[in-house]
Amino acid sequence: MPVSVRTAYKRLLKKREIHSDEGQARAVEAFARLEGELDSLNDPWIPLPFFSRGKAPKGLYVWGPPGRGKSMLMDLFFDSAPVQKKRRTHFHVFMGEVHALIGAWREGDASARKKRFGTAKGDDPIAPVADLIARDARLLCFDELQVTDIADAMILGRLFEALFERRVVLVATSNRPPEDLYKNGINRQLFVPFIDMLKRRCEVVEVAGPKDFRLDRLKGAQVYFSPITAETSKAFDHLWRDMTRVTHEVGATIEVAGRRLEFPRACGAMLRASFEELCARPLGPQDYLAIAGRFQTVFLAGVPKLGPERRNEARRLVTLIDALYEAGTKLVVLAEGEPADLYPAGDGAFEFERTVSRLQEMRSADYVERAEA
Repeated sequence: MPVSVRTAYKRLLKKREIHSDEGQARAVEAFARLEGELDSLNDPWIPLPFFSRGKAPKGLYVWGPPGRGKSMLMDLFFDSAPVQKKRRTHFHVFMGEVHALIGAWREGDASARKKRFGTAKGDDPIAPVADLIARDARLLCFDELQVTDIADAMILGRLFEALFERRVVLVATSNRPPEDLYKNGINRQLFVPFIDMLKRRCEVVEVAGPKDFRLDRLKGAQVYFSPITAETSKAFDHLWRDMTRVTHEVGATIEVAGRRLEFPRACGAMLRASFEELCARPLGPQDYLAIAGRFQTVFLAGVPKLGPERRNEARRLVTLIDALYEAGTKLVVLAEGEPADLYPAGDGAFEFERTVSRLQEMRSADYVERAEA
């Protein structure tokens, strides 16, 4: 039997895994309210459809800057929520699935629709898609609800109106208040009714503590590991586990100029990625700026020693480190060599000297302990 969200939070405080925070405490009470309402409505001894005996509880929309504990609180609530059919996922992953389901409905014949959706009637895909989602999850928990894509914006209102009609409960975290969703987006006036509906159907709670509670764990810790050996790899992994032990890796998606960058090993405001993911792919300055703006701590694994034949990767590493440094992002590195040994010769080696200097500074206690802007 899972413990309640209040009990789980108090245990973390008692073990000093986290520090007391007024914003988190308010959110815990909101989660506890929803937990209790779900428990009272979801009686396992009565074989009736979920929530068929009354109005569905009001969901939650928890927002605030990165690293304030939103994902941790979502973890505690999701683990304790007394609902059998529940799902937690990144919002962009969910919307990708929704678009795929809409495509399957529009492209399928009657037989294919019947097999996939259980019905083949009508031309509008929203109702059958909502039916399918509601059958699989009565509680939907989203990490990082943000809307930047017009295709998402144009269907969200109708989709969630249908889901709410089916008594699906929504819980979401976001870096933005509801009013700022799809800000300055094309045809935003068509999206505003979704915001109004979201505020009616969800309690809005701000979590905006003074700092990222996890950053204290980096203070005094080694953050640059080299060379890459079994011992340094183990130490790098241990620090990542220590930083993420009260949350789950749920991944993250960042939109840049109409493209979506997927990062499977993300946890709240922390990202773990390999050199191949960040520097071997054709990413550019805007991508790295978006990464620096999204994450407060980046774990960068597998940085190799680079030669002239890998000048493109070296150039991307320069751009990445510049973006992280300017944003004050904390950086943990697992590399084959010390900063000065990573790219000693080749096109751009002179410019790389700035990167060497910045890597040296970013591993220092002063940088790690620097007050957040």
